[in-house]
Amino acid sequence: MTGPGPGPLARVAPRYGGGSLVDVLPSALSLFGVPGAVDSLGLAHRLTGVRRLAVLLVDGLGWYQIPTAARYAPTLAGLAATTGFPLTAGFPSTTPTSLVGLGTGVASGAHGVLGFTVRVPGTDRVLTHVDWAGDPDPSRWQPVPTWYERARAAGVAVTVVSRPEFAGSGLTVAANRGGDYRGATGVDALAARMLAALAAGTGPTLVSGYHPDLDRHGHLSGVDSAPWRSAAAAVDTLLARLVDGLPPDAALLVTADHGQLDIPAGHRIDLDADPRLRAGVRVLAGEPRVRYLHVEPGAEADVVAAWTAVLDGAADVLTRAEAVATGWFGPVPEAHLARIGDVVVVCRDTYAVVATRSEPPMVSRLVAYHGADTAAEMTVPLLVVRG
Repeated sequence: MTGPGPGPLARVAPRYGGGSLVDVLPSALSLFGVPGAVDSLGLAHRLTGVRRLAVLLVDGLGWYQIPTAARYAPTLAGLAATTGFPLTAGFPSTTPTSLVGLGTGVASGAHGVLGFTVRVPGTDRVLTHVDWAGDPDPSRWQPVPTWYERARAAGVAVTVVSRPEFAGSGLTVAANRGGDYRGATGVDALAARMLAALAAGTGPTLVSGYHPDLDRHGHLSGVDSAPWRSAAAAVDTLLARLVDGLPPDAALLVTADHGQLDIPAGHRIDLDADPRLRAGVRVLAGEPRVRYLHVEPGAEADVVAAWTAVLDGAADVLTRAEAVATGWFGPVPEAHLARIGDVVVVCRDTYAVVATRSEPPMVSRLVAYHGADTAAEMTVPLLVVRG
């Protein structure tokens, strides 16, 4: 495990193209000669002779959470110390954006899944990517081929293992199309199905797994709460099972989609309780750490001014053009620009903007959040384990 790096609240830019989550699959699949796959992470020297690859994404396992988890997860701590190094997530640092970034190998602007919730352009509808039944069509909303599709076309056996209830969802199709889907609930089933798929392959094999529980308990109870500690111990059990069961010609890559920050009650700004923040805003999207404000015609300057004054340093308030110019999203094609708010609000430090009346009540009651560009949210691990 490398040195401490920047402080957890330091601002971190996504390192697309050589140091980010989106570089994991193309780097790994370059080992199998998949056309277009480039090893920008320098994995080849660690994986010489590997013919079977497992990639596990642990939701919410940020790089900055590993020292906290280490007390309950000795296998994780040992792997991080000996084989791990940090990557950045894409932006926003949120699950749908990261899952699609991992699957496609491109920045968020290119794949178009630009947040937890986004407005469907030309409408007042807000699409929640984790509750997406297929409208809009995932292949149109997210048009970039996945590395699972590209690997399969190159003769690699590809399996995706995740929760049964996620099969066929819009997000699953957008992120994972091209893989044979296998449902698994709990760490025992997830490990068993991942290892079975690894062993079944007779040629180059890729198995992708997803485990959501650490993130869920962080949201509901906070990082280092008792439920979070139990979830960290379960992650350790999962890792130990996978490491012990790896075939000799296999490797396991462990990564994550984002970290988390506990947000104190005094740092929660309720936009529904302040008419100045509601004025001129037609559609609210994004999430508490990164808000997308779609405004009434002609209201952009007034909304920027009001939010800048009310938040008073708790967030950066930018126009869409200014936000795109930061490079957070990478290049954004014209077809995806309107999914980003006319005004983009990115919270600093441990602040969040909640909406107690216009969003489901549970959203504003969570303990931990993510999405913004602090090191604690943006920095994720890559652990590389040989069989």
